[in-house]
Amino acid sequence: MTACPQAMRKMLDSGACRPAHLRPKEPDGPAMRSMTTAMKTVRRPAGRTADRGGEGEAERRSRKASKETRQLQLIEATIDSLARRGYSDTTMADVADGAGLSRGIVNFHFESKEKLLVATLQHMYDEYSAHWRAALARAGDDPARQLQALVAADFDRSICNRRKLAAWCAFWGEAKSRPTYQTLSGARDADYQNTILDLCRRLKEDAGYAYDPQAMALALSALLEGLWLRLMIGAENVSRESALQAANEFLMSVFPAHCARKPDREEPGRQGNND
Repeated sequence: MTACPQAMRKMLDSGACRPAHLRPKEPDGPAMRSMTTAMKTVRRPAGRTADRGGEGEAERRSRKASKETRQLQLIEATIDSLARRGYSDTTMADVADGAGLSRGIVNFHFESKEKLLVATLQHMYDEYSAHWRAALARAGDDPARQLQALVAADFDRSICNRRKLAAWCAFWGEAKSRPTYQTLSGARDADYQNTILDLCRRLKEDAGYAYDPQAMALALSALLEGLWLRLMIGAENVSRESALQAANEFLMSVFPAHCARKPDREEPGRQGNND
């Protein structure tokens, strides 16, 4: 006895003709509900991914800020150590202790003493450059005011203090034998020197001075460096105030048409300190 084609097709499609062990098992009611619940648990709203992406970006910014903060903290501790111990006696351990951080943190950020010192020198040059450039911008377009502003900026307390002067002295003592330091300082010094040279040229053109601008710019730079050196070694009767006064005397002597003498604000013989 045979079934009609339609009935046979239904039987084949349903698997009724297959042996029992080959028939697909359909999940019963409780199993189906369990699967549905699990799928709902895994499924997340579309907006959640965007939220987590935003949180990740914020976390990355926070980590970057924390990294920069840690590096600056270690650089400042390096300046302290250079001022107290000098170049050769400054160690990674000293820097870690001074910053209140573990030695592993120092190694993580800078890997070696040399890399830490290069980063410290870079930081000091960047700070110095930003300082004199800001002073130059505040002085306006008048070359005499700009030159006076540059000179005054060199003896500002934020730049010219015993701690930083000692660190500069430590680096300068090593520069001759370290090409990296020479390269780093050479570019910064050239920018500063070219600015002074340009101002000397403009002042000569304005007043008809007889000096050679190149020689005058070199003389002024040498004067400023010499005064810094005297402050570094703690020469007797030399302070920021007296050093600035000496530099201004030089300006008044070579640029008489532009740099007028101002009355003293302090009592004669009164000296400041270099802290």
